[in-house]
Amino acid sequence: MANDNGKKKKKKIIIFSIIGAVVIILAVLVFLGSRRETIVIVQTEKVQRRTITQIVSATGKIQPETQVKINAEVSGEIIALPIREGQRVTKGQLLVRIKPDAYQAQLENAQAALEMANAGRQKAEADYNRAKELIVKKLISDSDMDLAKASYLSAKAGYDQANATLKQYRDQYSKTTIYAPMAGVVSQLISELGERVSGSTFTQGTEIMTIADLASMEARVDVGENDVVMVQKGDTARIEVDSYQDRKFIGIVTQIANTAKTTGTGTQDAVTNFEVRIRINTPEGIQFRPGMSMAADIETETHSNVLTVPIQSVTVRAPKKDMKDEPKEGEAQLIASKKKEEDKLEEVVFVVKDGVAKTLPVKRGISNDSYVEVKADGIEGKEVVSGPFKAINRDLEVDSKVKVDNKSAKKTGASADTDKK
Repeated sequence: MANDNGKKKKKKIIIFSIIGAVVIILAVLVFLGSRRETIVIVQTEKVQRRTITQIVSATGKIQPETQVKINAEVSGEIIALPIREGQRVTKGQLLVRIKPDAYQAQLENAQAALEMANAGRQKAEADYNRAKELIVKKLISDSDMDLAKASYLSAKAGYDQANATLKQYRDQYSKTTIYAPMAGVVSQLISELGERVSGSTFTQGTEIMTIADLASMEARVDVGENDVVMVQKGDTARIEVDSYQDRKFIGIVTQIANTAKTTGTGTQDAVTNFEVRIRINTPEGIQFRPGMSMAADIETETHSNVLTVPIQSVTVRAPKKDMKDEPKEGEAQLIASKKKEEDKLEEVVFVVKDGVAKTLPVKRGISNDSYVEVKADGIEGKEVVSGPFKAINRDLEVDSKVKVDNKSAKKTGASADTDKK
């Protein structure tokens, strides 16, 4: 029995010894692993000179440069509509006739009233002229003279009022017939024959149709408030229209809105845009229609023969700190005042030399979809880290060990030169 207990104690000691040895080995491995330097796999690309064209992209619709909405200015029934949507019309051509009966009656009444007022004015004028002759001969009193003058002025005012009323009714009557104010195409016909329309001098009447000059078309795009400051009149734009996917068209910026259009006001999705209009050089045989969807790349600025790096190569890091600038004990009150300066980040690229990454501060210029212009002393021809994105933006630090692997980048096309497009 004593032998059995001894054997059991000996067995336990062996088991615990093995467990302890394993724990010690694992701890050593973890410690050694933590001290092993991490090597970051990166791709690089040489800094080269290129021509960079800065692009502002936007989407919108095709619209005629000139179009006129035809609205009713008087109320009534459409009794003549001799045109159809899509029809070409000439300036002065009859477009719409509104039933004129009520306006014709008003016009005739006004003409009759004017004739009566004219007769009264002529009689009062004759009496006034005779009174002026008699007052010279002192054959009438001053009061009779004043009465004749007052009667004449009253009759004249009545005539002028009747004449103004006649002009008003004549103008209303003329508006029952609408003629084309310009040559163009009926791009939209809203009202139909027999339909009643409303209109007045003080409010916008029923919209009947739209006439557009389809020979001169423009793109109207919405540009964000951050990009619109880069766009100027005269900038060239390359336009893609959904209906002509295999072609690109050239346009010129002609107008930039001064007032913003804001959607989603008061929400997190609020967007502020400015409308930019681009005149399109329409090739022969191409027929744009109002409302076609399109996208435009506006070329806002071009710099030739400038140093460039892949756009993803430029990142931000905190500037290096000089140890002598570290606050000493008891200077905690100065930390808060210096915090803003310490929090400033500078734009840098990572340059690889002898398997180590170093930061090189750069000043960014204009950019296109793939490359950005940079300015820095001695940067030309250097190998800068161009990928992967995670390494550039998070993993790499000053003096990080790196391994360049450009073969895998070439297989995936990650570092393809977009200038060859």
